[in-house]
Amino acid sequence: MPVLWELSGWNKGNCRSFVAEPLEETRHAAGVPLSDAVTILDSGYYSCGILQSFTYRSFPLSETTIKNKSDHYCCSVPVHANSMGLQPDSALQSILLLPIHLLVWLYSVLSFVPWYYITGAGQRKTQSKRIKARSTTGCAEGPYRSVDHFDSLASEDFPGKDTLDKLFEHAVQRFGESHCLGTRDVLSREDEVQPTGKVFKKLILGEYKWLSYNDLDSIATEFGSGLAALGQQPKSSIAIFCETRAEWMITAQTCFRRNFPLVTFYATLGEDAIAFGLNETGVTHLVTSVELLETKLKNVLPQIPKLKHVIYVDQKKISTEGYPAGLSIHSMQSVRELGTLPENVGRAIVKPQPSDLAVVMYTSGSTGRPKGVMIVHSNLIAGMTGQCERIPGLGPDDTYIAYLPLAHVLEMTAEISCVTYGCRIGYSSPQTLSDQSTKIKKGSKGDCSVLRPTLMAAVPEIMDRINKNVMSKVQEMSFIQKKLFTLGYKYKLEQIRRGYDAPLCNALLFRKVKKLLGGRGYGLTETCGAGTITEVADISTGRVGAPLVCCEIRLRDWAEGGYTSKDKPNPRGEILIGGPNVTMGYYRNESNNQDFFVDEKGQRWFCTGDVGEIYPDGCLQIVDRKKDLVKLQAGEYVSLGKVESALKNCSLIDNICAYANSEQNYVISFVVPNQKKLTELAKQRGIVGTWEEICTHPDMEREVLKEIKEVAVNIKLQRFEIPVMVHLSPEPWTPETGLVTDAFKLKRKELKNHYLHHIERMYGGK
Repeated sequence: MPVLWELSGWNKGNCRSFVAEPLEETRHAAGVPLSDAVTILDSGYYSCGILQSFTYRSFPLSETTIKNKSDHYCCSVPVHANSMGLQPDSALQSILLLPIHLLVWLYSVLSFVPWYYITGAGQRKTQSKRIKARSTTGCAEGPYRSVDHFDSLASEDFPGKDTLDKLFEHAVQRFGESHCLGTRDVLSREDEVQPTGKVFKKLILGEYKWLSYNDLDSIATEFGSGLAALGQQPKSSIAIFCETRAEWMITAQTCFRRNFPLVTFYATLGEDAIAFGLNETGVTHLVTSVELLETKLKNVLPQIPKLKHVIYVDQKKISTEGYPAGLSIHSMQSVRELGTLPENVGRAIVKPQPSDLAVVMYTSGSTGRPKGVMIVHSNLIAGMTGQCERIPGLGPDDTYIAYLPLAHVLEMTAEISCVTYGCRIGYSSPQTLSDQSTKIKKGSKGDCSVLRPTLMAAVPEIMDRINKNVMSKVQEMSFIQKKLFTLGYKYKLEQIRRGYDAPLCNALLFRKVKKLLGGRGYGLTETCGAGTITEVADISTGRVGAPLVCCEIRLRDWAEGGYTSKDKPNPRGEILIGGPNVTMGYYRNESNNQDFFVDEKGQRWFCTGDVGEIYPDGCLQIVDRKKDLVKLQAGEYVSLGKVESALKNCSLIDNICAYANSEQNYVISFVVPNQKKLTELAKQRGIVGTWEEICTHPDMEREVLKEIKEVAVNIKLQRFEIPVMVHLSPEPWTPETGLVTDAFKLKRKELKNHYLHHIERMYGGK
């Protein structure tokens, strides 16, 4: 679940901090540090790198909040000095560092009082330690509600604006000529030949060109009239299969206005999944891009007999040869022009009601076929009300950079919220986000450098890579640098735990990582991305905050896993989220609806399958995932997500999937190694060859397994939780491989089938 972050340094004099993380089915994130000096992400789907400065605030390295990008699990585990590549202080080292200790102590003594009063640190500390949520029944299992809206759950941010079209009309009235949606034109394309012989497409992009709120309103009016002229009917679904771009939001606002339920798909979904979703919903109209139409849709269109009209959003013409007879293909511009004809301008608009279907959002399908989540207008209004309540000062001074898939609940709600509050949205992509991104020609500017955003969204994959990159940089430091970093880090961590900051360390050591950017949150597609978000003043780690004002949370005992409301020191159990943001269920999937959705006393609840712990101040921590639990032959229970989250601290590992067979008595693992680190290690061991040969070398498997065991012991995994065999995969796991979802959650079934031969080998051929 993605997080909405507020950045500082470009448009703000100081940083107001964060917002939340509604991760689609997953649901947790820590703060996203960003640096203008370090290329944070090496490669991959979310290939970005530099924005400005960042902080360790959201994942102190000794108590790191770890998100398992494979599935729905997060936890806090200790990261010991050894796992950071840092050795404990010796007596000699302590003596050598004594002057630095004295300097820090002296600075703290002299600066504490003025800093305390000038920055309002005492007030922030009091705010962070306050009770944030209470049980409405007085029982340990809850339900728990925010103390800020304890008597009732919030369902609207603006009174009377109870549908998405009303929210947009309200925004147009308030912000008319202000910038709304921005896009960069492609000035030129060049082929760049890599040393490996591969050819990369490089782009030179222009400045952002903006549509105002009034422009968006006019385009939505024309496009809506054109769709109606093509036969699109109110309350009949229309699908969008498109990248994140301005035309996606234009289509969404058009559909919300005319009561066309919008069916959304990830742009990276496979052909079979797209055909399944389009046939299941029976849509007759589809909005897409030329690239997706020609590369993914063209071959499966004959399998979608009800589809009659395809509208592509690009400003170019395409050949219609080779498409099924009876299928009409239009450009968005031509549909807009159709909508301006006199006979179409006056077509009646059927306004939606709060209970009308707004979106059918197909998930990324981590456990099989994607499921369509039915979301009505009132669900989204309530969810965004809860999210925005935790974003202080959101408004026209903010600029949001949009690059995550709009088919993800976080990105969609984040952008609709930005439009509602008058923020401008600049569109980007993972390949053009920074100056170092894969599609940006060297010497030209990435999107962040041009846009200078104050808001962005991030998913756990990004935080994992940032954390690992920082640790890698620390390990490469000289002895003195490493010791200074360790000292500064420990001091700052101590201050944070007391509720304070460490300005000297920020100035001297963390200049590249100094701005407070984030919090943590927890949400699901099934709850419109709304669940919990940490408050700005809450500097604790490992937790995901208190319930939002739109929902409440209760715990249900899970005896098999050993989690109950009577646990000490805090109650634990499966997390159930209830409130007006809980969606109507899965499209044409009654069996799953009965399993996951519950109606009790007029309240709708979603059973998340996540296991949580409620702290005395009402904040939630995710501690396990029911579906990840495997019982070994000897009777021990292993949480695969817990194992994966812990072992991603290994410097040699980019991604890991733990696997256990209930007929065996030990855990095995599949690992995508860090190519740079493993290649360097292979050279040290005298092993040469291609990347594939290095990964399949038995000595390299042993080296990775050795590090796995060292880290596992340091973070105190149980003996039976530690993988005893490993397979190294030379190919990264991307959505295109089908081994992870678009949100980079592991597809365990597909991974098992893909590595079946290696599973048999690691289990001795059994």
